[in-house]
Amino acid sequence: MRWFICLMILFSQRTMAQQLFLAAGQSNAVGMADSAMSVPCAPGTAFEYRWASDSLVYLADPVGERELHFESAHTGSAWPAFAKAYHSLTGKQVVIVPAARGGSSCHYKAELNNYGTWDRKGRLPLIDSAIIKARAAVKKTGQPIAGILWSQGERDANAINAKQLTAGEYEEQLMAVVKQFREALGRQVPFYIIQTGHYLNHPAAGFDAVREAQENAARKMKHVFIVYTGTTGFAGKGWMKDEIHYNQTALNHIGATVAEQVAQKEKR
Repeated sequence: MRWFICLMILFSQRTMAQQLFLAAGQSNAVGMADSAMSVPCAPGTAFEYRWASDSLVYLADPVGERELHFESAHTGSAWPAFAKAYHSLTGKQVVIVPAARGGSSCHYKAELNNYGTWDRKGRLPLIDSAIIKARAAVKKTGQPIAGILWSQGERDANAINAKQLTAGEYEEQLMAVVKQFREALGRQVPFYIIQTGHYLNHPAAGFDAVREAQENAARKMKHVFIVYTGTTGFAGKGWMKDEIHYNQTALNHIGATVAEQVAQKEKR
C-alpha cells in the first residue's frame, strides 16, 4: 500500500498544476501550536520544499526545517490548512517554502539578540536566505513563486512601544522588503499580509501602528494585499496559546481564510 501511495504522489507531482508559496515572517509564521490538531492534506495535493535535501515532502506539521537560519513549527502551523483549502478551491497542488524565524524583526532597529531581521542591515539578515531557498524551490519544480505569505510585525510593534522605532520607519522597511523579494523573485509577485495581532497585557499602540502601516503598504503598492484582519479578536475567542502566539484553531482559520482570499485575488 505504501508503494502505491508513493507512486500516486510522484504521478501527481508530474501532472498536477503546482503553485509555490513562500511562507515568511516570525513566530506565528513558524507556527507555535499543536500538530495533533493540524489539518491533514490529501496525498499528492500539498508538499513542503526542503532546501538541505533539495526535495519535496508531503506537507504535514511540524512544517519547516532548521536550515538557513529558519525554524520548524513548534509543532503546528497555518500552512496545511492553507494548502488544503487552496487545493479544494483551485484544484492546484500547493508547494510551501517555509522561511520564518521566531522573534525576527522587519527593521534592523527592532532586531533583538540573535533572532534576526528582514532588513539587509543587522546582526542576522534573513532575506537573502529566504531568496536562496525560494530560488532553489523554483529550480526544483520549474514553477515561479505564486505569492509570499507574510505573518510578521510583533517584534517591531514592541520596538515602537519602546521608542526604538517609528511607525513610519516600519512602514518604509516593510515596503522595502516587498521590493527586495520582487527584485529577486518576480516584479509582480503578490505579497499577502496576515495582519499582526495584539500582545496581551502590553500596550496596544505599537501593534495598532504596525497594523496601520501594513494597511498603508497594501494601499500604496500594487499586488500587496491584507488577507487576514481578525487576529486582534483571538483573545476574545480563546484562540491564543499564550500572550503573543496563536493556537491551532486560530492557525487553521488563518490558513483556510488566507487560501480563500488568495484564490479570489488570483481570479481578478
